[in-house]
Amino acid sequence: MCEFDCKIDRSSEFLATIFLKIFDGICRLYFLNNCELLLVLTKHYQQLLAVVFAVEEINKNFNLLSNMSLGYYLFNVDYIEMKAVESSLSLLSGESPPVPNYNCRPEKRDKLVAVIGGISTGISTQISRVLSLYSVPQISYGPFDRSLRENIQLQSIYQFPTNTAALYQGLIQLMLHFGWVWVGLVVPDDIRGEIFLQDMTQEMNNNGLCVAFAERVPEFPAKDTLNRQLFFKRFMSTSISVAFGDTYSLLRLVYNIHCFIPFGNIWVTTTDWDITTLPFQQSQSYKYFGGGLSFSFHTEEILGFKDFVRTVQPAKYPNDIFLQDVWSTLFECSYLDQDGIKTLSQCEQNSSLETHTLHFNGFVHMLAVLLVFSQPSMMWEHNPCEFLVSTLHPLLEESQLERSNSRQKNVNERTSKTKLDIFNYQSLLNGTKAQVKVGEFIFESHKAPHLSFNDKLMMWGEHRNETPSAVCSPSCPLGFRKTVVEGKSFCCFDCIPCPNREIANKTDMDQCVKCPEDQYPNMQRNQCLSKVMTFLSYEDTLGVALASTAISLSVLTALILGLFVQYRDTPIVRANNRNLSYILLISLILCFFCSLTFIGLPSPVTCILRQTFFGVVFSIAVSAILAKTFIVVVAFKSVKPGNSMQMWMVTRFSNVIVCSCSLIQVCICTAWIIISPPFPDTDTQSEFEQIILQCNEGSNVAFYCVLGYLGFLAFLSLVLAFLARRLPDRFNEAKMITFSMLVFCSVWISFIPSYLSSKGKTMVALEIFAILSSSAGLLGCIFLPKCYVILLRSDNISRKNLH
Repeated sequence: MCEFDCKIDRSSEFLATIFLKIFDGICRLYFLNNCELLLVLTKHYQQLLAVVFAVEEINKNFNLLSNMSLGYYLFNVDYIEMKAVESSLSLLSGESPPVPNYNCRPEKRDKLVAVIGGISTGISTQISRVLSLYSVPQISYGPFDRSLRENIQLQSIYQFPTNTAALYQGLIQLMLHFGWVWVGLVVPDDIRGEIFLQDMTQEMNNNGLCVAFAERVPEFPAKDTLNRQLFFKRFMSTSISVAFGDTYSLLRLVYNIHCFIPFGNIWVTTTDWDITTLPFQQSQSYKYFGGGLSFSFHTEEILGFKDFVRTVQPAKYPNDIFLQDVWSTLFECSYLDQDGIKTLSQCEQNSSLETHTLHFNGFVHMLAVLLVFSQPSMMWEHNPCEFLVSTLHPLLEESQLERSNSRQKNVNERTSKTKLDIFNYQSLLNGTKAQVKVGEFIFESHKAPHLSFNDKLMMWGEHRNETPSAVCSPSCPLGFRKTVVEGKSFCCFDCIPCPNREIANKTDMDQCVKCPEDQYPNMQRNQCLSKVMTFLSYEDTLGVALASTAISLSVLTALILGLFVQYRDTPIVRANNRNLSYILLISLILCFFCSLTFIGLPSPVTCILRQTFFGVVFSIAVSAILAKTFIVVVAFKSVKPGNSMQMWMVTRFSNVIVCSCSLIQVCICTAWIIISPPFPDTDTQSEFEQIILQCNEGSNVAFYCVLGYLGFLAFLSLVLAFLARRLPDRFNEAKMITFSMLVFCSVWISFIPSYLSSKGKTMVALEIFAILSSSAGLLGCIFLPKCYVILLRSDNISRKNLH
């Protein structure tokens, strides 16, 4: 039978057993710049309770350790690495002050199984430097530090592996959930903090998030080298700060916040930095850090632990000096210190730690490790009092712990599923400050991460009533796009309106998008609207006016034709070949009517007819005028003595002119129709809010050949008429033809540049106007004077008065 000593020596802050808990500090006092900070880190005491509970539970179960019991030592190292070394030597030598390399109390030393301790990398390292010399296993419960496993000198240290990738992704998904794109990062000024900055910055950039600032916080006892003006300027640049570090490594940050300016930032952190146990009252803690969010690796509830915590009270442990400090801090009541005896005053003695949210991180795993130790194994087979500490290493290596310089796989590769709980630091209705679970994050290998969050449970502290915003630049509204500001992060941008024909239908768009061809942007440039189909129709005022004009002129031309037929035997009608006058009047009627094909919905038939029909009938009209001009010139020469040309020959030749000139235009139009005929088309670009239904000419070359041929005939007629204008003939039409050709050429010469610069209805209306005005010019200049003579000067149309 072996009995392990489990006595408690509070005066020396020393507890004894085969298990050793080296505590990194429960209470410490600083005086800096007249700012007093009494550090009562209650979380560490709560973790001690977990170990005490585990040891008691194991000792109560006789099936676990038959005829044996576990005990523990406690060393308070006050976060000082030198004191951690001293405590480790005291443990090994059994004396304080220690005697290096001597075993002064073998009855204590030989019962040592393992050491649990080291909340920071520095403390863990110093402890391991001593314990590794004697192969004493050390279980570090602090944050996982990859640098420890690469140190070949630290052979005995074990760490609880954590999935850092899961933590990074949890922070990223939380930022994306709230739209926080401009976030500050705060880390301790050490290797672990630098690694976090590098990895987190990369992850944020990959997800479109930006680092507003990166603050490296020096250790608290070290000299404060911070530029406070720059320090606060950085923190005020954003409302969200992510802190990665433990309670002690970030005390310098707490000192600057508490002793200077409270900014009211929302803090996102891990339970390694316990903002609920800051070195001042809970009401002050909530003022500075209320509304903060904390990530904690999910742990199952320890059966029976709540009942154990409920029984822990100062009255039950009157000599526990740490419990007095913890109670005073948690329940915000003072205590009196008289002659070294601390007495709580104005405290609810019946209060319970159960009312405060407790997180124990690796201590749940420590309980599992303790149970591993307590199982019957080969190291207990001989004399339980004489087992070797070195035999414990194989068991630890088989557990989930990671040993320094081990060949185990990376924790991120081993861990297939990680669950993180998200807590919110709140002030409850009864005034109690507590961490309330508001969400969870599940990270699985080869699967999309899953964040579930209850926004209704969130409280943002005293400074905010709604979800805070964390952006470098305000969101670009609809209709605007982002443009990068030179020299700044991509999260900092200006907003500029979208250009014409483009929209931004979402906020913070990098590029505006063009509307489809059948749509156009509204005035705000945030939505595309359907364009209206438009064409020159008979329902339009312009279409009605042009159609009415064309019909009116056609009727007028038909009346003149009837008048000429009725007075066909009069000299004024017979002059210059009345058949040519009939052809010209009929072609003018067709010219007026051909303008109607330009009005209405374009169709394959109308698109082919409108230009070709117009070209042919106009060529007939101009050819008739050319023939008339030819007759004037030839007829004058035929009446001269000695001229053998007969009048019938002139008439036949004029008919040949009309037929041949018209036939050339017919050939041009036929080739146009065969090679590239006009067809119905849509124009979506010319008008901003409209789609123009129009006829595509098919071949612009053919179109301008038609116009050019008409211009050639008109120019030839103009030249001949101009040369014959002074011939002595009472009914000489040369003057009238000259003027009519001047009108005709002026209209079509001005038509071409106007036609090229116009679109849609205007272009169609312009061509109709050119057709009507040029045709009306021919009608008015050539036939109206004759109508005047026929109707009003009938007494002057006798043959006698022709000379």
